Amino acid sequence: MKKDIHPNNYRLVVFKDMSNEYMFVGKSCTATKDTVKWEDGNEYPLVKLDISNTSHPFYTGKMMLIDTAGRVDKFKKRFAKHTGKRTLRPRPSKPIPLELKSPRIRGLFR
Repeated sequence: MKKDIHPNNYRLVVFKDMSNEYMFVGKSCTATKDTVKWEDGNEYPLVKLDISNTSHPFYTGKMMLIDTAGRVDKFKKRFAKHTGKRTLRPRPSKPIPLELKSPRIRGLFR
């Protein structure tokens, strides 16, 4: 292993799964602004997780809809911008002659 490439500031932090409020203590060097009071009475830095082993479908066997950042709403909002601008071309009233449809055939009649 290479020396001096790993951080030295590991400390105890509380990880909180935001989808089901499950919390556990572990070591991390992640920078965080939030703190929380743990069961032992000490205050620890808080790292918020979108998903953990208590909410992931692979470990729980249940499918859950997790939309923490409003991803579906953001997509619909972006998609709505494009649906209003798109208009269909009007179809030609008379059929297109065969010699104009294919470039290969067009070259034969010149």
